[in-house]
Amino acid sequence: MDIVIGLMVPLLGTTAGAACVFFLKNQIKPNLQRIFTGFAAGVMVAASIWSLLIPAMEMCEEKGKWSVVPALSGFMLGIIFLLLADTLVPHLHVGSREPEGRKCLLGRTTMLMLAVTMHNLPEGAACGAIFAGVINGDGAVTLAGALTLSVGIAIQNFPEGAIISLPLRSEGNSRWKAFLLGTLSGVVEPVGAVIAILLASVMTTVLPYLLAFAAGAMIYVVVEELIPEASEGRHSNLGTISFAVGFALMMLLDKTL
Repeated sequence: MDIVIGLMVPLLGTTAGAACVFFLKNQIKPNLQRIFTGFAAGVMVAASIWSLLIPAMEMCEEKGKWSVVPALSGFMLGIIFLLLADTLVPHLHVGSREPEGRKCLLGRTTMLMLAVTMHNLPEGAACGAIFAGVINGDGAVTLAGALTLSVGIAIQNFPEGAIISLPLRSEGNSRWKAFLLGTLSGVVEPVGAVIAILLASVMTTVLPYLLAFAAGAMIYVVVEELIPEASEGRHSNLGTISFAVGFALMMLLDKTL
């Protein structure tokens, strides 16, 4: 039951953020968006290090100096996977008018949803991989540590839910439709988590690679999307400060819980 709750917590964060469409105006002010984006980036980087990469290496300690190989391989595979997805899948980032990926005839709303879905996929894989570590029971990952990651992702999903639902509202969608679409953008997380758990249950040796894969995918999102968005325009130091706050909060949660 604890694992089911842990897998659903990130989606609750997205849902709560998407509900902001009922209380805020149709657009997020640029400075507030920088704060949200920088905070999300800080949480994701800290989670990648303490919750994913370090446990991946601890699982392979018996290999000595070669314990870094599964973590390194999985990390690079995560980077490559998101790079390919970013290149091939048509998508549109919030605040951008030029779509990325392969050319297609999809509408702006659909491409906005695809962009957020690609963003959320590695977070779902991260939750699934770390809870698979709990199920595996080798001690490298604890239930408290897995729940900490889940809560951390939920916290940074709150601003993400708002960042997707409010622009959808400004695109002409009703508040309820923008809310539902914003919530649906987070559904990929529990789905991705279940896939990761099933994969790890079939091949337990793949677990360190899965943890590192999720870390690589999240770092790609941070470097490719979040940091540039948090740093553009005036007052970019707001994004930097928010990054530090998000990083420190996730590090604190991981080490105290």
